[in-house]
Amino acid sequence: MSIIQKIREKPGLIIGIIAFALISFILGDYFLSRNRGASRNSNSYIGSVNGTKIDLADFSNKLALTEENYSQQGTPVTEEMKQYITEQLWNQEVDDILMKEEYEKLGLTFSSADLNEALYGANANPSMVQRFTDPKTGAFDVNAARQYINSLKKKKATDKERMQMEQFIDYLINNGLRTKYTFLISGSVFYPKWLNDKDVNDQNSIASVNYVMAPYASINDSTIKVTDEDIDNYISKHKSEFKQEKSRTISYLVFDAAPSAADTATVREAVAKLKQPFTEAKDAAQYVAANNSSTPYFDGFVTKSQLKVPNADSIQNIPVGSVYGPYPDGGNFVLARMVDKRQLADSVKCRHVLIGTKDENGQQIISDSIASIRIDSIKNAINGGASWAAMVEKYNPVSDGSRQNKGEMTFSSLQIQGQNFAKEFGKFILFDGKKGERKVVKTDFGYHYIEIMDQMGIQPAVKVAYYSKPIESGEETINSASTAATQFAAEARDAKSFEATAQKKKLSPRIAEVKPNDYQVIGLGAARKLIKWTYENKVGSVSEPESLGDKYVVVLISEEKQEGTPKAKDVRMQVENVVRNYKKAQQIIGKIGNSKDMNAIAKSFNTTVSRADSLSFLAPFIPGIGAESKFTGAAFDAINKGKVIGPIAGNSGVFFVQNLSIGLKPAVDADYKARRQQMEQSQKGNLGYKFVESLRKSATIKDNRVDFF
Repeated sequence: MSIIQKIREKPGLIIGIIAFALISFILGDYFLSRNRGASRNSNSYIGSVNGTKIDLADFSNKLALTEENYSQQGTPVTEEMKQYITEQLWNQEVDDILMKEEYEKLGLTFSSADLNEALYGANANPSMVQRFTDPKTGAFDVNAARQYINSLKKKKATDKERMQMEQFIDYLINNGLRTKYTFLISGSVFYPKWLNDKDVNDQNSIASVNYVMAPYASINDSTIKVTDEDIDNYISKHKSEFKQEKSRTISYLVFDAAPSAADTATVREAVAKLKQPFTEAKDAAQYVAANNSSTPYFDGFVTKSQLKVPNADSIQNIPVGSVYGPYPDGGNFVLARMVDKRQLADSVKCRHVLIGTKDENGQQIISDSIASIRIDSIKNAINGGASWAAMVEKYNPVSDGSRQNKGEMTFSSLQIQGQNFAKEFGKFILFDGKKGERKVVKTDFGYHYIEIMDQMGIQPAVKVAYYSKPIESGEETINSASTAATQFAAEARDAKSFEATAQKKKLSPRIAEVKPNDYQVIGLGAARKLIKWTYENKVGSVSEPESLGDKYVVVLISEEKQEGTPKAKDVRMQVENVVRNYKKAQQIIGKIGNSKDMNAIAKSFNTTVSRADSLSFLAPFIPGIGAESKFTGAAFDAINKGKVIGPIAGNSGVFFVQNLSIGLKPAVDADYKARRQQMEQSQKGNLGYKFVESLRKSATIKDNRVDFF
């Protein structure tokens, strides 16, 4: 990550995790003797994989730690985010158990020598390399890494540090074992010459046929009855296509407490009363903060092209000190006060040489006085004709991404004025300096020698203070919705009364299917609490009114589906037409009997014998009919060439096919070596993911997260 990125961005999450982990390397060889996979002192489990239990306490600790790291990096851990983290952590736990079983079968291990290599070797983990890269040489400083870790062994670790350390070591071990395993599997990938020749032959194969089709449309749908038994029989023969997950179906009613027209008018009036005080306020920023504006004050200029707010043209035209509004913007009413105006560049291109005074963890690496002397020398050298690129290559830290572009960078004016952009750097390139000017600037990262290469898109820019107040429901609106929901729930205490009460009040329930670990309900959005309630109660239960945003919701648990094979009613819409066509095919075949006379068959179904030429083996598409893979298979049946093959129950009707010829299109000779390399590379690229997926499908996984999260 570049120094300039760090000027305007927070460090990445993984860096925070690794930093914590390294600090906790104080337990010596503890991690090598740790009993991995053993049960913790807990009787609660959130699930199991092939009998191996996943401990609740262990999982909860990892979840809390991950959430804390996200929070420390400035990422809000919302309900949706928490569910995402939980899902990712669960998948990781499952994968680790499945892969551990494979490692044990193959005798794969991760030794202390492997761990030493991951920490200090030539191919050390990237996190270690980044943490201990010498800013002067750009090389991984192995001695510094060893000394740092050894020095920490004298300190005592907290429970949090211990957990951080365990996660980091687990990551190194699992990553190392996965790498070994992947190399073993990928080494088995081979694309033989005979398969290449067959693939090339298949790609260029063409056939010509005579055929006759007895279409399913010749039988009226209303004459064919598809029973539940018919569908169950079909499902039993295609079980792999109909694997049903555990779920519950809910019926729910929404009692809307969204702001009414009267509520909207009340908020607008309240904001309008603040227009004069906002205009007279000496400090617009202080007024915005003191009056709890839902839009925080941005102490920066926005160019005309960047101002993307309602009524932008009107706002730009008001004099400094004036206030425009109130006007609606999303779910708010807003007042806009013009604070200042000026001409400003839309974006700036610059370059710099940096003498860093601190490393990535904020530790001082050289004194300010030495850095100041060095940057002055660099300034004199460049002004005397020395190459910018050479200075950048020699002095800019490896972590500064601008090294790859000779120290050059381009920023928008909004980026430069952002909270995390170094103020001193931004002040010179956007406000004080002009195109072509150079200056030494000191920031928290060290001393920069900067040149403004260009200031693009100079145009009018404005600094505006926005006071906004959300359009919220009034007490009367909220009470009305709450009362209606409460009254309904009081009358509807089971499935029968729920439906009867909804019908009496002329309300239309909505239907949704929810799975145990879902966090959203279609039509409601995030509703994890409601989903948990659904799985904590029985079918037929009716909930108390639940508040979700500006809604009150009453839910009926109407149905439960168990994992396994679905019932006929659940897949009828999906397979009814397929089963109906199957029954039509049986009727048609029964009518034809043993006849192979294509002309007679065509006559009995009021159609003709048709011909199809240049059919492709790999594209089973019949002109005028569509995709028919069984038809295509018969067309390329060289053994029965010239014979009439059928009856064939296809997608559109029953076919009889007579193969006339099979040939090859002219093809350019394929380079087997190049094709083999391409095919093997493609297979290796997806191998790891596909293998884990296959392990998941064949595993017995019990997921009880809904009982805890």
